[in-house]
Amino acid sequence: MFLLILIGWAAAEIFAFVEVGHAIGWLGAILILLATSVLGTQLLRIQGRAAIERVSLAVSARRAPGRAALDGVLGFLGAMLLVLPGFVSDALGALLLLPPTRKLAQRWLSRHYAGRAMRFVANTGSFASRAGGRQADDVDSTAIDDDREALDR
Repeated sequence: MFLLILIGWAAAEIFAFVEVGHAIGWLGAILILLATSVLGTQLLRIQGRAAIERVSLAVSARRAPGRAALDGVLGFLGAMLLVLPGFVSDALGALLLLPPTRKLAQRWLSRHYAGRAMRFVANTGSFASRAGGRQADDVDSTAIDDDREALDR
């Protein structure tokens, strides 16, 4: 399935390049692709810094950083898509850089994957409570340090 999507994506990029090349000329199409790649590299730096800042602010305000992190990841992904050569990836990258479409993508991802994440956490949590063949942790602080020389220092 992944291979089919990859081949379809490449075919769509080639088709879009040929169509844009016929419409505005080959030199113009190549210049636009180069310009969006340069713009994408600049936006990568900006989006990366902004994402780190938003997550840091959320953590310092004692809020869950998940929403800020997802927003940062989507912005970073949009900039990465601009760096990739191709008009289809540039269009998707530009859409992810716009706040309204980024919010739509956040809402869709949250709805689509929140249930899966909660099921995963619930299932792995039941395994984590078992000792798994090791000694249980000393949660009651009943361990006694018998090295008197180290305690006297």
